[in-house]
Amino acid sequence: MIAAIFYILAVLLANLTATLFLPFEIAPGTGILVSVGTLVFGLTFTQRDRMHRHGRPFVYRVIFISAILNLIMLISLRYVWGEGLVTYLNGNDLKWFSEATAMLIENGWRVFLASFLAIIFAETADTEIFHYYREKSWIGRVIRSNAVSIPVDSVLFNLIAFAGSSYFPPIVLAKVILGEIISKFFVGVVYAALHPGRKNEKNKKS
Repeated sequence: MIAAIFYILAVLLANLTATLFLPFEIAPGTGILVSVGTLVFGLTFTQRDRMHRHGRPFVYRVIFISAILNLIMLISLRYVWGEGLVTYLNGNDLKWFSEATAMLIENGWRVFLASFLAIIFAETADTEIFHYYREKSWIGRVIRSNAVSIPVDSVLFNLIAFAGSSYFPPIVLAKVILGEIISKFFVGVVYAALHPGRKNEKNKKS
């Protein structure tokens, strides 16, 4: 249950910071950028894998709940508290945060749609692959499932959320997608190694 809570919170925070890009390149000279949301979202892959001990139905219920809460958050951002937040950030000379928030408000509906579809396809792929390799070690299952779900998630999310936006010309979008795949996979594997699954987890029924 703790993994489910962390998963939902990470999804919400990741989408809230999806347009908050780090003020430096993850590989100097390459132009590859990564958002704060990407680093946060990298944790969700392992948290979701940890939820598998409760079986597929539980995983899919948590994914559905996170999608609904994400919709509520982005709608309220657009119509309730977003403009006030931008005004506050501008008034306190927090340009980095205010620009990211304004970008999220402008693309909020696309971010939600992108997040929802990416979660459905990427999480489904991850869930099925994770269960298919249930006889493998914990880290082996994580690497195999992430190797498919992370590229699917990164490509789907960014193309749906930002393709055609003036903020993201094609070359920038390509660099963002590449940066996301690299950083999500790295964060996911490191977290999985530091927080291994239970020894009996791989023998649980799906």
